[in-house]
Amino acid sequence: MDTYDFAIIGAGIVGLAVGIEILKKAPAARIAIFEKESAAGLHASGRNSGVVHAGFYYSPDSLKAQLTRDGNALLKEFALENDVFLRETGKVVVAQNETEISQIHELKRRGDANGVNVEIVTQQELAKLEPRAITNDIALWSPSTAVGDPSKMTAAFVSKFIALGGQIIYGTKIEKVNATTLATASGSFGYRHLVNAAGLYADKIGRQLGFSSSYTMLPFIGLYHYAPNLKGSLQRHIYPVPDPRNPFLGVHLTTTVDGSVKVGPTAIPILSREQYSALEGFSLSELAGILGVYPKFMLSPHHDVWSLLKTELPKLSRNHLVKQAGLLAEGFKPSDFTVKGKPGIRAQLFDLENKKLEMDFVIEGDANSTHILNAVSPAWTSSISFAKHVIQNMEARGVF
Repeated sequence: MDTYDFAIIGAGIVGLAVGIEILKKAPAARIAIFEKESAAGLHASGRNSGVVHAGFYYSPDSLKAQLTRDGNALLKEFALENDVFLRETGKVVVAQNETEISQIHELKRRGDANGVNVEIVTQQELAKLEPRAITNDIALWSPSTAVGDPSKMTAAFVSKFIALGGQIIYGTKIEKVNATTLATASGSFGYRHLVNAAGLYADKIGRQLGFSSSYTMLPFIGLYHYAPNLKGSLQRHIYPVPDPRNPFLGVHLTTTVDGSVKVGPTAIPILSREQYSALEGFSLSELAGILGVYPKFMLSPHHDVWSLLKTELPKLSRNHLVKQAGLLAEGFKPSDFTVKGKPGIRAQLFDLENKKLEMDFVIEGDANSTHILNAVSPAWTSSISFAKHVIQNMEARGVF
């Protein structure tokens, strides 16, 4: 039986980043990433918006605040060193009514507290930054927000990990885990320390080793539509003020690395963890487990779930989605958005005891294993700083 010093489950960008940081810390370590798919980053890491967030949304005492700010700079540095193009677009957050003006000021306060460069701009200043954007009185300008290609970035992480001596074992689904062994259909593998970066299935892996006891995963699907004929017509990302009750940023207009324009995403609850369409990825065995959590979710005092459903479900209609975007910017119509993008699924952790969606990153572990349970957006942006934080946690637990 092959035995590794470090075994990582999941070749998404976080798993790859942790692998790279382990090899920087322990260059002689024997390390393998086990990936159930035929290539890396086929789920969230390759299906996200590619937006490199700045870090001003998050509560100053949160991991997201610290790791997004640092991750923004580190990801840009990695991209430059590894010849991955990032487009420095910047982002504007607009107010749709007078109530949201105070929320713009709150985002500015958070940005300042988090050490992130953000500015409040007038309508006239906004018109110079992004002529199509619409706001009520003021907007927030984030110059350090950027955009990249998720698949190309993931490929660069793969190359770096392998160059440092790491191994990726594709097509290998982990069926069972104990304190020393990973069991797969093709045999068993030994390990000294396990890193669980299994995304949508991280909670299930964690429970096999005594972690994630008060958590479960609730999946939400994100849909995008592209307007290829409008390439080059949008200079900045345009976002609404987010609903502070939910960990989603709302429908927004973004530009890609090649200047294309897209609208989305949705945050629609789904009934299987990899249900990319009505039938693709639907699992009858997962249905009961997810439905069993919904009474707690629906009755949560922390979220207005009925309002979320009423807001999100109509977004299955492209017309409705573009209509929402029309509140942010002028000159877009449904017929512009002719291409449906690859859907992505948010692996959103739900706290069963407190009946709430986890707003921050969640990591649990001991000397034997580390479990990355809630690596949702902006984990793509934060991947390198997140990995460094994981390594610090492992050091504190005597892993190295």
